[in-house]
Amino acid sequence: MKIDIDFFSDSNTDPTIEMRETMAKAKVGNEAAGEDPTVNELVSEVCDLLGKPAGIFLPSGTMCNVIAYKAQVEMPGDYIIMDETSHPLVVQSGLIAAQAHATYLPIKGQRGIFNSEQIEEYITRPHLRNIPKTRIVSIEQTTNFGGGAIWPIKYIQNIAELCKANNVYMHLDGARLFNACISTNILPKEYLKYFDSAFVDFSKGLGAPMGAVLVGSEEFIEKAWYYKFQVGGGMHQAGIIAAGCLYGLRNNINLLQEDHDKAKYLANALDKIAKIDIDKSLYETNIIYFGLKNTVLSLDEFIGGLLRHGIRMLKIKDKIRAITHKDISYDQINFAIKAINEVLRLN
Repeated sequence: MKIDIDFFSDSNTDPTIEMRETMAKAKVGNEAAGEDPTVNELVSEVCDLLGKPAGIFLPSGTMCNVIAYKAQVEMPGDYIIMDETSHPLVVQSGLIAAQAHATYLPIKGQRGIFNSEQIEEYITRPHLRNIPKTRIVSIEQTTNFGGGAIWPIKYIQNIAELCKANNVYMHLDGARLFNACISTNILPKEYLKYFDSAFVDFSKGLGAPMGAVLVGSEEFIEKAWYYKFQVGGGMHQAGIIAAGCLYGLRNNINLLQEDHDKAKYLANALDKIAKIDIDKSLYETNIIYFGLKNTVLSLDEFIGGLLRHGIRMLKIKDKIRAITHKDISYDQINFAIKAINEVLRLN
């Protein structure tokens, strides 16, 4: 079935003609040997933007998480603290156990966000021979399954203070970090100064086909190189991909505000539909969740009805997720609202 309007993910975007032309003209070299000039240029710019001394180019954010955890876990079974809805915990193929050889401690947060009081006992308790030690606190900014919620910087500061006092690493899953920065006017460097490791992704709102950069200390990145090769992340002539990331970094960050505006527009329109259950006040970036009410229509039937109109959204548990991005226009949102009304009117 042909998909004309794809709210499934902001990773389902097409590179623009300008991005494709930039990629086609990229200078390339042996990335695995550190000799690709475009990759090196991208990593340098990201390090400057994030305020970290070193970085490494990787195909995906998932690989960034894997490598960061592997590089910072010291003993098999060490604890990694994260919200129970965190992306690496829920949908990254069991990477914590399978790749990092760690144990996750899921925290029940609010829309993917927890506070320092909730994790203090796991950070400060005395180390025992038969109890794993907490090594990492992993935070996702913005939260995916939390509906694009933004971690308050005060929460991050408090958790970082707790971690630093107890020799626990802080890792940032920054797949949508730039969305948080645009919404709050807080610079990436300001967020990143509290983290030992972090990555940013270029295949989400920035529109690149793939690619992410993991950053941290020089010692951490040296370890990351080892694990990059271990998990098959070494690349050759990767500048073609890095050029798309560079284009997105230089041209598309400021466009993220429009994605947020589109999400608010969609949420406001959904709020006017009697059979839609949504709290429009929750959504401040580009991810929204909504449910159905006063209808016998199931979520699967609703999704199927939209697909017949060429519209794709995603069911997650008892909600529907819709993500706005650069390839969705206001006219398409209006068309989607009409289609939703039509699907619901029949039930």
